[in-house]
Amino acid sequence: MVFFWPSTAIVFHVAGVVIPSSNLKNLKIVPMRPQKDKSILGIEGTAWNLSAAIINEAGVIAEAESSYQPLKGGLHPRMAAQHHAAKIEDVVSRVLDKHGTDISAVAFSQGPGFGPCLRVVATAARALSLTFNIPLIGVNHCIAHIEIGRWLCGVDGPVVLYVSGANSQVLSYRDGRYRIFGETLDIGIGNALDKFGRHAGLQHPGGPKIEQMAKNAKNYVPLPYVVKGMDFSFSGLTTAAKDALAYASLEDVCYSLQETAFAMLVEVAERALAHIGKDELLLTGGVGANQRLCEMLNMMCQDRDASFFAPDKKFMKDNGAMIAYTGLLMLNKGATISIEDSAVRPNYRPDDVDVTWI
Repeated sequence: MVFFWPSTAIVFHVAGVVIPSSNLKNLKIVPMRPQKDKSILGIEGTAWNLSAAIINEAGVIAEAESSYQPLKGGLHPRMAAQHHAAKIEDVVSRVLDKHGTDISAVAFSQGPGFGPCLRVVATAARALSLTFNIPLIGVNHCIAHIEIGRWLCGVDGPVVLYVSGANSQVLSYRDGRYRIFGETLDIGIGNALDKFGRHAGLQHPGGPKIEQMAKNAKNYVPLPYVVKGMDFSFSGLTTAAKDALAYASLEDVCYSLQETAFAMLVEVAERALAHIGKDELLLTGGVGANQRLCEMLNMMCQDRDASFFAPDKKFMKDNGAMIAYTGLLMLNKGATISIEDSAVRPNYRPDDVDVTWI
C-alpha cells in the first residue's frame, strides 16, 4: 500500500491495484458472504496514535501501531496526518502479514478526531474495502473505547467514565443509545493535563509526566473545584494550576492538579451510579491509564459496594483493536456503510450512535 502525501488525490497501491482516491466515490462495495468465523481489520487514527489490529470473537489476532511524537509543543493535526500517511502502509501491512488477507470487513475510526487524520484512515479503509471486496464499517471512536472495555472486562451494563485527550464523559446505555449523564463543559481532562504540561516545560504527552512528578509532592495547593450539576470544567482549573507555579513547586502543583481534577470526575461518576441504580463502573480512555485515578475510583466503588473495572493499559489508549471489535459487533447487526456514506465526522458524539448490538 503506497501513499503520496500531501495531495488532494491520494493514491493507494493495494495488492497490485492502483486506486486514486478521487475515483472512490464512483465505486460500490460488494459485500462478501457471511462467514462463520469473522475476522475484522480495524484502523484507528483519530489523533496521535495510528494503529491497526485484526480480531475475531476469540480475541486479538494481530496488532501494529506507530505514534506521532511532536518534538515540542502539542499535537498539530496536519503534522499528525502527515505522519499517519507516511506510516499507514507499514502499520496495515504488518497485521495483514501476520494474519493474511482473508478478512470479513474493514472498520475505521470515522470520528470524532482531527479531520486531516480521520481522512487518511478513512481513505485507506475505503481502498482496502474495495480491493478485498469486503464491507466497510464506520466506527465511533468513543463507543469503541467503551466496547473494548466491556469485552475485555466482561461487564455488561456499567456506568462508564470515559476520559481521554479531548473527551471526558460519564455515560451508560439505555434504549438503544449510550446516554451522556455528565461531560466536560470546555476541554477534556487529557488536554487539560497536556496544556499544563506544555506550560511547565514537559514534553508531550504531559499526563504521564505529571503523574510521576505528583508522587514526589509534599503539599496540596488549593485549586478551583468546578462541578456544575453533572458536568465539570477544566479550563479554569488549568489556568489556576499554571498560575500556582509562581509560588509552589512543580511537584506540588502536579499533585494538586491531579487530585482536584480526578476528584471532580469521581464525584460525577458516583452521582451517576446512584442516579441510575447501578453497581458497576467501567473506566476507559487514555487518561484511564493513570494509577491515581484508578485508585480514587476503586476507593469510591468499595465505599458504595460497587465493582470497578478497567482494561489493560494498552487498550486504554487509542488502538486498532477497539475499532476492530466494535466493527465486529456492528457487522453482526448489518451496520455497514457505503463509500458514499463514509465521510469522516470530526464532531461525532457517542450519543449520536444507534447501538443495535446490545
